[in-house]
Amino acid sequence: MGDTTRRRTVLAAGAATLAGTVLSGCGSDGGSDAAADNAPAAPSAGGGSASGGSGGGAGGGQALAQTSEIPVGGGKVFKDQKVVVTQPMAGQFKAFSATCTHQGCSVATVKDGNIVCPCHQSLFKIADGTVAGGPATRPLAAAKISVEGDKITLA
Repeated sequence: MGDTTRRRTVLAAGAATLAGTVLSGCGSDGGSDAAADNAPAAPSAGGGSASGGSGGGAGGGQALAQTSEIPVGGGKVFKDQKVVVTQPMAGQFKAFSATCTHQGCSVATVKDGNIVCPCHQSLFKIADGTVAGGPATRPLAAAKISVEGDKITLA
């Protein structure tokens, strides 16, 4: 009888682990808002952003764009690199994760001073990635870029 009880305990523990794994994988595809809001922020490549002509990209980062491609007061989403680069004021460039903190969708556009997620219309400010309109409750994670001359590079 002891062996039967032990087998049931192991099976129950395994089922609970499997259920937790399956449910955590669903969080970005329509899980509850609470689960998505408790998920870790999207990873960033350094947690900061560069502005002006300051470098720090000596490690040979990935070239993203020319500064002329990023409109003042706007920005551009780089889907393959999962990053959005903005220019809140002339000569000031910022970068953020392109993964919405609400449910993990990719942001799609930059409009009227906001980064826009098409899934549930969350808005994030281009200056600092903070939430301008929900349902997201957490800011976009900062990404590290370097600006040298007219070249923007992902660090």
